[in-house]
Amino acid sequence: MSGKLAPSFERAVPDGDSQERAVCANCGFVAYENPKIVVGAVVRHEGRLLLCRRAIAPRRGYWTVPAGYLELNETPEDGARREAMEEACARLSIDGLLAVYSVPRLSQVQLIYRARLDGGHFAAGEESLEVALFEWERIPWDALAFPTVAWMLDHERQARAGAAGPFANPPGETGDMRR
Repeated sequence: MSGKLAPSFERAVPDGDSQERAVCANCGFVAYENPKIVVGAVVRHEGRLLLCRRAIAPRRGYWTVPAGYLELNETPEDGARREAMEEACARLSIDGLLAVYSVPRLSQVQLIYRARLDGGHFAAGEESLEVALFEWERIPWDALAFPTVAWMLDHERQARAGAAGPFANPPGETGDMRR
């Protein structure tokens, strides 16, 4: 090391801040921890909804919309398109923002879009056991991976009926699966 001290972090409240954070005792650098951003889409094709059965933890074997973490230097819309390609081998046309959900216990903010399947092609990607189009009455409600997936589907239905979005967490809901 060229005369530089190795970082040594301690928990402290930085000057001008109100929360305890990891602060380098040698140089004062503050290592902020921020929420993760999840992006995804509720995808329609010929009146049906595209769902992916998860091949990965958490909730392997349960159904979800194509979604995942936003990458650095990526727009949320491009992230939603990338996730659909990775999970469902599907190309999307994004129609607009459907909802913004807050899941504080996971430090997540979820940006969910309304989208259409381009060309009708889809297949299971590496992170999916299978991918299918569902009519509303055939959605596997008891096998949805996360509470937010049910919110997304319900909000898409409301949007199709003319309700104005974007939507947010239903009243009193935090995304906590341990109700």
